[in-house]
Amino acid sequence: MKPLEGLRVIDLTQAMAAPYCTMNLADLGADVIKVEPPGGEEQRRGSTSRNGHSGSFMAINRNKRGITLDLKTPEGVEVMHRLIRTADVFVQNYRPGAAGRLRVDYDTLRALNPRLIYCSVSGFGSTGPYASRGGYDLIAQGMSGIISVTGEEDGAPAKAGIPVSDLAAGLFGAYGVLCAVEHREKTGEGQFVDTSLLEAAMALTVWESTEHWTTGRTPKALGSAHRLSAPYQALRASDGWFTVGAANDKLFDGFCRALGRPDLLDDPRFAGRAQRLEHRHALAAEIDKTTAKEPRAHWLGSSSPPACRAVRSTPTPRRSTTPTRSRAAWSWISCTRAPAPSRRSACPCTCRRRPAPSIAPRRCSASTTTRSSPSSATTPPRASACATRA
Repeated sequence: MKPLEGLRVIDLTQAMAAPYCTMNLADLGADVIKVEPPGGEEQRRGSTSRNGHSGSFMAINRNKRGITLDLKTPEGVEVMHRLIRTADVFVQNYRPGAAGRLRVDYDTLRALNPRLIYCSVSGFGSTGPYASRGGYDLIAQGMSGIISVTGEEDGAPAKAGIPVSDLAAGLFGAYGVLCAVEHREKTGEGQFVDTSLLEAAMALTVWESTEHWTTGRTPKALGSAHRLSAPYQALRASDGWFTVGAANDKLFDGFCRALGRPDLLDDPRFAGRAQRLEHRHALAAEIDKTTAKEPRAHWLGSSSPPACRAVRSTPTPRRSTTPTRSRAAWSWISCTRAPAPSRRSACPCTCRRRPAPSIAPRRCSASTTTRSSPSSATTPPRASACATRA
């Protein structure tokens, strides 16, 4: 049994951040019913597709059931309100104001279901000077300062390679929902959970903000290097790059001996953590003199010195699969260009997976279209039954 089984979530989301929130709830066992407009949400027409199905849509809408409703019609709104009366959680990512026009705002839905937990994920939050603006991951990365500390030193601005603002907002949304569930267990009251891309991005700048507060300096981009430890970065091998994190004196000692460079331990520039950080460019140059002579396999293979393995060096992913060292065993992660299959999830349990809901329609008397995922074809979901009875 999964921890969130029995929790019903109505998912009126699209794009990345909010669907990622509900995906995490679905992975943990919640009954997530995704509501889309007729024809499906725009993400279904993403550029990364196979056999007519959007990989990006399938990846973040796994384990959900589905229904299409036209919320611009009274019939569609009526069906939505019926669903809300059966729900524990409602998640949406409209701009503030749009939910009110569709009669799915917090005040309206709370009146229907006082125990409802209402989660809003937006670009800039439901209040403040930018509340009415649409938000994108790139904009949030720029305004939060993430772009200013990403990329090479003195290089052009570079965003993080993954949509960290979107993903973090989704995770904070799920975290807030779970906190609200716990609150409701104690009080019987629902809550309003409000998170945004900008706030999520700013929450991730923990060390960069700390550096600014404690030193007065503006943090800058460091490439793959760490702002608090050295060597902790990508290093050059003869056939590419690999990463090393010798984050303390003991690991640095073992690393230098594994490289056959004990002379680095006697260099006063590298005598301690603070000195290595101050002279990290010189340190990286010295290490490159040695590492660039051998291929990555020499430094990362099972026959490499124990001290090299102790710093948990891993190759930059360039193959279809890459081994990663865990505390107890070896594991494998997919590094393919295609999105992860819908059956994979962050949930470690081996329960049956359900793909993202299809858009195959069937007509019902409420002038709405209901659908269910293939795995639930023999037993129609309760959302579909509700819509059919309308």
